Amino acid sequence: MPDNAGSAKVRGMNNADLIVATLKEAGIGHGFGIPSGNVLPLIEAMRKGGIEFVLTAHEGSAGFAADVMGRMTGRPGLGIATLGPGATNLATGVGDAFLDRSPMIAITCNLNRDQLGRRIQMLIDHHTLFRPITKASFALRPGRIGETVAAAIRIALTEPQGPVHLDLPEDVTLAPAEECSPVPGDIPAPDSPSPESVAEATARIAGAKRPVAVIGATAMRLREPDLLRAVVERHNLPFATTTMAKGMVDEDHPLSIGCIERARRQVQRRFLAGADLVVGLGYDPIEVEYEAWIGTVPLVHLDIEAVDTDGSVDIARQAVGDLDAILEGLAGTEPAANDWTAAEVAAHREAFQASLRPDAPGFAPHRAIDVVRRVLPRDGILAFDVGAHTHQIASQWTAHEGRTFLITNGWSSMGFGLPAAIAAKIAAPDRPAVCLIGDGCFQMTCGELATAKRMGLALPVVVLNDGWLGLIKVKQMRRQYAHVGTALGTASGPDEGSTPEHYFGVPAVGVRTPERLGEALEAALAADEPCVIEAFVDPTHYDDTVFD
Repeated sequence: MPDNAGSAKVRGMNNADLIVATLKEAGIGHGFGIPSGNVLPLIEAMRKGGIEFVLTAHEGSAGFAADVMGRMTGRPGLGIATLGPGATNLATGVGDAFLDRSPMIAITCNLNRDQLGRRIQMLIDHHTLFRPITKASFALRPGRIGETVAAAIRIALTEPQGPVHLDLPEDVTLAPAEECSPVPGDIPAPDSPSPESVAEATARIAGAKRPVAVIGATAMRLREPDLLRAVVERHNLPFATTTMAKGMVDEDHPLSIGCIERARRQVQRRFLAGADLVVGLGYDPIEVEYEAWIGTVPLVHLDIEAVDTDGSVDIARQAVGDLDAILEGLAGTEPAANDWTAAEVAAHREAFQASLRPDAPGFAPHRAIDVVRRVLPRDGILAFDVGAHTHQIASQWTAHEGRTFLITNGWSSMGFGLPAAIAAKIAAPDRPAVCLIGDGCFQMTCGELATAKRMGLALPVVVLNDGWLGLIKVKQMRRQYAHVGTALGTASGPDEGSTPEHYFGVPAVGVRTPERLGEALEAALAADEPCVIEAFVDPTHYDDTVFD
């Protein structure tokens, strides 16, 4: 690998400095984690080398934040942990990046090399831990530090993107650097699709009378995301999205029908069953497999990877390779008429949205979600978490831009929302952001409020407090099980208008009506610090909307 003549000189550098210089060269500006004695030399190198270390309350949160930093910046996020329990905690966030296809570098700071492989306090085999949930796991060794870190960056950014693990013994960290910091090098593009496959897919779409497109998570990483809009408009394709792909085309678009496989999924399935062709645009089945919803409708699959289905799916055509190139081909072909009318698509969209807002007693979650959507500007960022509210938000929320709707739908781990919002606000400090999470998720990560406070982030955290693990409660009910292990006991709280409580110095206020939520959120978005707004909601309508 060629040396970078403009990089820092080896003289006076240790390997920690070299690692930081290589990461900095790749555009990485922040690393998330928790210190230990083994981690301190790397943190000191980060301080000197211009990469900010962000102290989180838990290494799992550090992993989630690094995942989202990768999504937001297009450069690998950086998560850092000590050995043993630090590594196992970080692994949750690394798994998130692996299944959600986010570029990330995960560094575990280990004991000295002469202690590796022994039965010593905290010591485990980090490579065995991380190998199943990363694209690669490397041991950092003197003389190959720069090239290994540069290779890790290239691998993380090569499609399908994902995390790479680096294990760093402390004696290696402190040893004098023996190399120059290399340039990470060009990221290889996906293979070009065969012209024949693109032509065949185009002909199949042109021959359909009622084709429907479904946009998936790979589309989030397009170099030219406007190609999606060009394709659906040119071929008059009503389009749905998976959860993570919301906003890649403005959902106010007249051809948009909303999100699939979340709340009121049967309404969407009935519409899709009326199509005579489904066109998967960057559809990654890591979110939801095709066979869960496609039925007998033939499929044209367009993605960086070959289709992954069971034998029940009718695969009419597929074009595999560089998704930008595939979409460019589709956008440049002659449009063909189909039978869809604007009125038909609009009627479905309106019916779907109405079904998500049933008459419900009290302060229903759907009313709270509508308030947040109304108050948050169109270009604002929403980060949310996993639970019953995920289904409602994914179907109900109107997303206007890509990378403004942050959720995990491959790994689907609770605890994602607040670290994700923190990372998004660090990556895009001038854009308004809101974290919208359930009370169970909040209990998992409320310590990260201290992170937001320490970083000086203007970040409202809206907690939908219904006193339950709502999604699991609904599943218990449908199986006719007793409600055991799902009551959180948090639904009682301060009366409206009472003196605000606080978490770790972050002010908190309780609200019990849509009007008060709107007022509190407007004030929080105008503030210069984080704030918790605890919305006490009645979850009754989840019983009907989440799985129907």
